[in-house]
Amino acid sequence: MTSNNVNNVCQPSGCTLEAADLREAALNWLGNTSPMRKVAGVKALNAAWLSGQVALNTVVALAVLAAIPGHPERPALVSPREVGKRSMRTPEGRAALIHALAHIEFNAINLALDAVWRFADMPEQYYADWLKVAAEEAYHFELLNGYLLNMGYHYGDFDAHNSLWEMAERTKGDVLARMALVPRTMEARGLDASPPLRNKFVQIGDAEAAGILDIILRDEIGHVAIGNYWFNWLCQQRGVEPIATYEALARQYNAPAMRKPLNIEARRKAGFTEEELALL
Repeated sequence: MTSNNVNNVCQPSGCTLEAADLREAALNWLGNTSPMRKVAGVKALNAAWLSGQVALNTVVALAVLAAIPGHPERPALVSPREVGKRSMRTPEGRAALIHALAHIEFNAINLALDAVWRFADMPEQYYADWLKVAAEEAYHFELLNGYLLNMGYHYGDFDAHNSLWEMAERTKGDVLARMALVPRTMEARGLDASPPLRNKFVQIGDAEAAGILDIILRDEIGHVAIGNYWFNWLCQQRGVEPIATYEALARQYNAPAMRKPLNIEARRKAGFTEEELALL
């Protein structure tokens, strides 16, 4: 979606929280390369928005002057095939697994910020919803990063891949495709993967990791529900049928195949219809 307004410009160091429009500030923090500054900035932006300190221009088209998303020098980004195996049998293996989850949450912060700044002409609630998601993903990253630090590791100590952001790149031209294929597809896969992983940590007596995964699953159900809501809202606005539209978009953008077993209960809570679940 585009606007006839003159483009606004925002660089990673250029938008101050006090002066910024919400979408400008989201672009600012998306470009920031420091994980902890990004986390703190997103949480502060969400608090300022909730207290009415931040304006929102839903129609201005923003221009990007710096590379997005902002990534630290580490972790090194490699193909998924090059990411090492993560064994639950050793402390290093468990740390590598938690690091992989932290990287997903770091990417999820960026995905939510990108949804805020990139797509103009949406209702105000759309921007508020995705800012809330960004703040919750920041909290998840903090939890996982704290676990890593307690084990003697840091975010960046292991290689990671960039599959989540690659789908964001593919869908940057259409908010309907973004809602269909990032929250409802890529992030919904986390609903399925979380319970078996949590159970593995329970089996080895790691209550801390299991508790973090409980928090993440609870919140991610809400995030996928937000994606479902806006996907269906956009389908209604465009006069298209949701299931057929999703199938067409999945083919067009080469969405990854579904991995089983599916967490049907969580997907139901996240707003997938009984017809969709039956097809899955």
